[in-house]
Amino acid sequence: MDNRQALGSWLSGPRAAMEEAGADFGYRGEQLGLPEEGPDSIARPGRRLGALAVDWGLSVLIAYSLITGGYKIPATSNWALGVFFVMSVLTVGTIGFTPGKRLFGIRVVALETGTVHPLRAVLRTVLLCIAIPALIWDRDGRGLHDRLAKTVEVRV
Repeated sequence: MDNRQALGSWLSGPRAAMEEAGADFGYRGEQLGLPEEGPDSIARPGRRLGALAVDWGLSVLIAYSLITGGYKIPATSNWALGVFFVMSVLTVGTIGFTPGKRLFGIRVVALETGTVHPLRAVLRTVLLCIAIPALIWDRDGRGLHDRLAKTVEVRV
């Protein structure tokens, strides 16, 4: 084997090496019955991170201006997490998206029904606030918080 091939497969990762060996993984969302591109396809990580940044920024702004009054900066981040939790549960549990998700063209849907039940929104948000489940992804790009809540983030 040429050293360049070994280095290339190492940089490409295990998925690329398996695809070169003949494994067919399909596209993200194929196992869930979602289209590859366009509306109702799996939202890409960049959109999801952008929406999360907007939602967190909005939560910090609300906590800083309305709750802590700008006096207790360390306490603002704790209150921001609470604001983020309430905002996520209320908006995802009722209309399916937060302000950041709407801005980036994403919505949260349940796999079985298409709408997120408020209890699923609570479970999903609790796991999202813990942060570790959101960092563990499956081959479809869904975080552990989405898998446990049986939801998926799709493009609008």
